[in-house]
Amino acid sequence: MANSIKIAPSILSADFAELGREVRDVCAAGADYVHIDVMDGHFVPNLTIGPGVVKALRPHTDKIFDVHLMVAPVDSFIDGFIAAGADIVTVHAEAGPHMHRTLQAIRAGGAKAGISLNPGTPAKMLDYIYDMVDLVLVMSVNPGFGGQSFIESQLPKIEAIRKRIDKEGLDIDLEVDGGINFDNAARVIGAGANVLVAGTATFTGGPAHYAENISRIRNAGM
Repeated sequence: MANSIKIAPSILSADFAELGREVRDVCAAGADYVHIDVMDGHFVPNLTIGPGVVKALRPHTDKIFDVHLMVAPVDSFIDGFIAAGADIVTVHAEAGPHMHRTLQAIRAGGAKAGISLNPGTPAKMLDYIYDMVDLVLVMSVNPGFGGQSFIESQLPKIEAIRKRIDKEGLDIDLEVDGGINFDNAARVIGAGANVLVAGTATFTGGPAHYAENISRIRNAGM
C-alpha cells in the first residue's frame, strides 16, 4: 500500500520568501504533488495567493500542481489557474450552487477536477457527482490556516468515501488535508486515503529533513 501513497506538501507551510527554491527542494525530496492553497479571505478567513504565483512557480518543477481553491464564488477563477499551470483544480462543495457545472468547467479547461468537503459536510454531498470528479479532498481541519490539529471525526467519512469509490470501481484519488503528521498518517491511510497533504510535517526542520519527513509519512501505513 505504501508504494501507492502520494504525498502532496502544502506550500502554505513553506518559506514564502524562498518559494521557488522550496518547491524545487520538496520535489527533489520525493513529493508527488505540490499542494497549493488558494484562500480568498471570504470563503475562508485567510488570504493567500493568486494565479500569478502559480504561474511563477510552474517552471520550477514538472510535478503535478494540486490547486485547492478555497474561494467563493469560484467559477470565474478556474480558467486563470488552469492557464497558470494547475493540473488538478479542487473546489469546495459548499462554495457554489451549481457544483456539477463548476466541475464540467474544470474538465473543459483541460485540468482534472477535484471536490472538497469541509469537516461538517457529509459524504452524501458527493452522491450525484462522483462521475464528474478525479479527486475527492476531505478536509480534516476547518480550512483557512495551517498548523491545526487533525479532527478525528473525519476518519469515518474517509472510510465511507473509500467504500463508495471501491464499490463502483471509480478511478478517483482520495485526498486528506489538515493536521496530517507522523502520528496520525497511518490511521488516515488505513481509512482509505491515498493522497496525503502535509504542510508542517513536511517542512519541519528545513530542506535537509524534507526527504526523511516525506518518507515517514508515506510509509506510515506499513
